[in-house]
Amino acid sequence: MGDHPKNSRKMWRKPKRPLNYDLLNEELHVLGTFGLKNKRELWKAHTELSRIRNQARSLLALTQDIRITKEPILMKSLARVGLVKENATLDDVLNLKVADFLSRRLQTFIQKKESIKSPYLARQIVVHGHVMIGDRVVTIPSYTVKVEEEDQIHISPELDLNKAKQPLVQEVKVEQSAEEIKTEQPAE
Repeated sequence: MGDHPKNSRKMWRKPKRPLNYDLLNEELHVLGTFGLKNKRELWKAHTELSRIRNQARSLLALTQDIRITKEPILMKSLARVGLVKENATLDDVLNLKVADFLSRRLQTFIQKKESIKSPYLARQIVVHGHVMIGDRVVTIPSYTVKVEEEDQIHISPELDLNKAKQPLVQEVKVEQSAEEIKTEQPAE
């Protein structure tokens, strides 16, 4: 019997040693750098990286004839996403880091392109529907940006970041001086 469509499989694996304090500190640093919501998002990137590296290792183990036909498929898909260059080798795939995956997220692109102060503010702008790729609104911060979509990313015209930076309450200019106010008060 297969899995029920409502209960899909996990897309991530936890670390084998969860109380490794060096790993915990490294994870917290990556969470803060890329503005991830929780460690599960980081574990998803780790799992995806291990899946791709496993494909590259299995291609290295194949014979040269089969490898020539299957290697361009993997390289083309990774080049389309922007993880490797067009003329990359399998060694470049094996040298990929988690930061390479996380830097291809829409949240990170918006932060760099629009020079937003923090990755968490960039995440909020994406989630609230203010980011567009071409003509469509994308509300998923973990959306992987393809190379051809990089130039099409922009903030929707309804949201003006310069207006958002101004305080909501404007100060009222006081036209009367303090002396005029004292003279206007009735004598008791």
